[in-house]
Amino acid sequence: MKTIFSIAIWMYWAVCIIVFFIIVLLLYIITAPFDSYNKMPNQVLSGLGWLMMKVNPGWSFDINGDEPQKVSQPTIVVANHQSFLDMPLMYLLPWNMKWVAKSSLFKIPILGWLIYLTGHIAIDRRSMRSFKKMDTLVEPIEQGIPGMIFPEGTRTENGEIQSLKNGAFKLAKRYDFNILPVVIDGSYQAMPSGSWQINPKQDFEISVLDPIKVSEFNSAGEIKERVSVLFNRELSAMRSKTMT
Repeated sequence: MKTIFSIAIWMYWAVCIIVFFIIVLLLYIITAPFDSYNKMPNQVLSGLGWLMMKVNPGWSFDINGDEPQKVSQPTIVVANHQSFLDMPLMYLLPWNMKWVAKSSLFKIPILGWLIYLTGHIAIDRRSMRSFKKMDTLVEPIEQGIPGMIFPEGTRTENGEIQSLKNGAFKLAKRYDFNILPVVIDGSYQAMPSGSWQINPKQDFEISVLDPIKVSEFNSAGEIKERVSVLFNRELSAMRSKTMT
């Protein structure tokens, strides 16, 4: 049953991605002269995320704390990374974001092109020079488009929080951007890293915590440690609530 469901859902996703690529390409051509941050193509991409996640009645979604005022100030959103499903899940939040994603994702035919056309930023985790590209987030963030980074750098292998990288926190500290922690659970259970099979029944939960003012911390390292504590504490609380 799981294999049949997985094949069906991947076929559905493939059709959605192809259709949205055509729509976004046309919109990109039309809006490129005046939409320097690709806001409109990115807004359309949120529809793809919604269609990918809402198609299955066996999936439920519990989203808490997603008040838009939490990103009313220049903000970098940071979330734990459990699965391929995290990206469409994050598009269920009521604001668009400028993403930083691994460069290999952009090399996937059609899907990678789609991500490129919506203005997201590719980095190679193995290259220090590539991490300097995160500075291209600064101007959009200052113009009111939150940045989005998975600070673990890669998907978890066991469903738990991994050690966090420094990049997001150094950037926030340098430019005095708020940090908004978001904790995701359920996507690892639905589709673990390295697996193409998808669980047809799964409860997903997204918890948007309170913004962190980086001016209250002396260093990027202190901010990173605070976010790590918050990630682990909230994930444990979410799972304890599910078990009761």
